[in-house]
Amino acid sequence: MSHVWPSPSQVCSALALVLGLAALWRWLRARGSPELRMRRVGTVSGLFLYPLKSCRGLSVDRAEVTELGLRSGALSDRCWTVMKEDGEMLSAKEEPRLVLISVTCEDGYIMLNAPEMKTLKIPLELPRTNAVRNCRRLGAEGEGRDCGEEAAQWITTFLNTRPYRLAHYEPNMMTRKSRDVLPEFETTDEVAYAEGSPILLISEASLDDLNSRLEEKVAITNFRPNIFVTGCAPYEEDSWSEIVIGNVQMKGRMVCPRCIFTTIDPNTGIMHKKEPMKTLLSYRKGTSTKQRSYKNLPPFGSLYGIEKTGVLAVGDPVYEII
Repeated sequence: MSHVWPSPSQVCSALALVLGLAALWRWLRARGSPELRMRRVGTVSGLFLYPLKSCRGLSVDRAEVTELGLRSGALSDRCWTVMKEDGEMLSAKEEPRLVLISVTCEDGYIMLNAPEMKTLKIPLELPRTNAVRNCRRLGAEGEGRDCGEEAAQWITTFLNTRPYRLAHYEPNMMTRKSRDVLPEFETTDEVAYAEGSPILLISEASLDDLNSRLEEKVAITNFRPNIFVTGCAPYEEDSWSEIVIGNVQMKGRMVCPRCIFTTIDPNTGIMHKKEPMKTLLSYRKGTSTKQRSYKNLPPFGSLYGIEKTGVLAVGDPVYEII
C-alpha cells in the first residue's frame, strides 16, 4: 500500500491552526472564562485611513490593524503631519483647506495632490540626513522626520498663510500617548499623529438619524471614522465595551466628542461653523469626563483602544464580547 504524505503547505496550515487554537485557549484562560461569548451587532461597511493628518481619507476594502491604527500597504493612518516651524502639529480646525489634499502611494513614493498644485512626490524612505523633529499636539509630544524643503514649500504655497513643514512618523520613533490627551484611555494606548485615539467607529444608523434632522444632509466624510458599521440601531456603538472584527479585538474607551472640524465641507474646504454641530448639540448630550476642554461637546461615534492586532475587511461581522 502506498502512502500519500502531506505537502509542506498542508503541514504549515495544520501547524498554523494548532498554534491559533493554542493562542485562543491561552487568551480565554487568561480571561478566566471557559468560553468566549459573543453577540453579533453589525457588519463592517467601510474602512478609511487618513495618511496625512487632517487631509482627505482613503477608502479601502481591507486593512491591517496595528497598535497605532489602520494600515494599508505602505500607508498608515495619520503617520504624516503638517506642522508649524515650532513643531506644533496642524489641524484643519486651523487650516480648513487641509481637507482638500489627497494622498496616494506608488513605486516607493507618497504623492500629494491639491487643487491648482503640481503633484508632490516624497520618498517613503526619507534620507537619514533629514532632521528628526519633535511634533506636538494638545500637549502630547511625538517625533517625526522632516520631509525636506520641497515638501515644506509645497504645503506653505498651498495653504498660503504662514510657513509650514511636513513630517513623517517612522517605526521606533517616540509615539504620543493617548492618555496624555484623553484620560479615559489606558497607558498602553498610543498614536502617531491622531488627536488621541487609534480607532474611531461610527454606525450608518447614527449618520442616518442625524441626517433625518438636518435640512442639508452630511456625508460620513465629515466625521472621518476609521470603521463604518451597518446593521445596528442608532448610537448603539456607544454601548459596545469590547468588540471583535476579523481577528482584531478592540476595547471601547469613550464616545467621541465632536468639534467644529465636522462643519468643514470636505469637498470645498470651507468651514461653515454651524451644521451639523448645531443639530448635534440640540439632542446629543456632552460626554461625562474629567477634562473640561471637551465635556460639553456632543458625542458622535466611539473611540477604541487596540487589544489585539490583526486584519479586518469590509463585510466582516462585528461582534460584541458579552
